[in-house]
Amino acid sequence: MKPISKKGDYAIRGMVYLAGQPPGRVVLASEIARAMDVPPMFLSKIFQQFSKVGLVRSYRGSGGGFELGRSPEEITLCEIVEAVEGPIMPNRCVMSGGACSRQKGCTVHPVWKKVQASVREILSGVTLKDLSKT
Repeated sequence: MKPISKKGDYAIRGMVYLAGQPPGRVVLASEIARAMDVPPMFLSKIFQQFSKVGLVRSYRGSGGGFELGRSPEEITLCEIVEAVEGPIMPNRCVMSGGACSRQKGCTVHPVWKKVQASVREILSGVTLKDLSKT
């Protein structure tokens, strides 16, 4: 499996920071970036992407910034990772749409499916609430 990219790491750090804020507090990207040692422009782009899928809400103008789109108990590490990195795939053969023509007769395919399911299960079992200090 490929390691989580810098983008994924920055996304997780930023979301953990937001989860540690009081409910309803809108936070500037520059504050999050400074606190979590993340490039501000990069974080803003990640969070704009997250606003499209409902992980955060973004506000423009004076008093603008970001807040979580749902409560920290409802957002999993799996959602964050997959929103940035795409589906978790230990091997291309677990992609949907028949990316591998040997899928039916391959004895390794079930192993990759188990690995994929295990990783998703672990990441789905960790929420932002678990990772934040709130």
